[in-house]
Amino acid sequence: MSGHVDSMRWGGRFAIAVSLSLLASGCGGGSLFGGPAATAPPPANTAAAPPAAGGSASSSSYLTNFFSGSSDKGPQAVAGATADVECPYINIREGASTLTVNAAGDYGSGESSAMALKYQGTFVRAARQCSVVAGQMTIKVGVEGRIILGPAGGPGQVDVPLRIAVVDESPAGSKPIVTRLIHIPVMVESANDNPAFAHVEDGLTFPLPPSSIALARYIVYIGFDPLAVETEKKPKPKPAHKPRPAASKPAPSAG
Repeated sequence: MSGHVDSMRWGGRFAIAVSLSLLASGCGGGSLFGGPAATAPPPANTAAAPPAAGGSASSSSYLTNFFSGSSDKGPQAVAGATADVECPYINIREGASTLTVNAAGDYGSGESSAMALKYQGTFVRAARQCSVVAGQMTIKVGVEGRIILGPAGGPGQVDVPLRIAVVDESPAGSKPIVTRLIHIPVMVESANDNPAFAHVEDGLTFPLPPSSIALARYIVYIGFDPLAVETEKKPKPKPAHKPRPAASKPAPSAG
């Protein structure tokens, strides 16, 4: 499910992580940005990616091949493109690396009591693949993470709000190119369960920038976006009632 959140933004750039494995720093309420809706990993010796919630053995095999075949860092060949075109790197957005769900069922900001924590989400690894067709670049992004139970946690379903965004980090500032919000349902089976989740998002498509130098500024950000969920929950204001115009009186007849 895609989302468009006009009031949010990510700003600034930070160093590319050497590894996405079990990164749990930062707060779960990182501010994100809106942008146009999308149209159209680690080395192979690491552990295999788990299937997505409710996934089959075939989906598990697909995820395993995807994560082992493309990495989050380093140059990467781009299908259908010239040699000077490289696939943008993946990075975890600062302040959006951890998801916190409180006992009340809402997303926390890290300020609540530790004993009120129900679930905490973290990223494990990510991967990407790129292709170019007719001047359009399309990126496929895979994300793997894990839900950890807190003191107040237990069996139930967790809605993981994943934001994926392609951003132009130019000297003039951050410019969103394309962004997508995905809701991933993760089922916690028992009080001792710390389930993994995985998702591959297709079709993040945008016009190829005019030069390889411009493309080198592009970064694929991933992060948890609970603020977008809260925005979705807010009722939309009702349109203001417009009074009907008074009926005009017929002009008196002559004579």
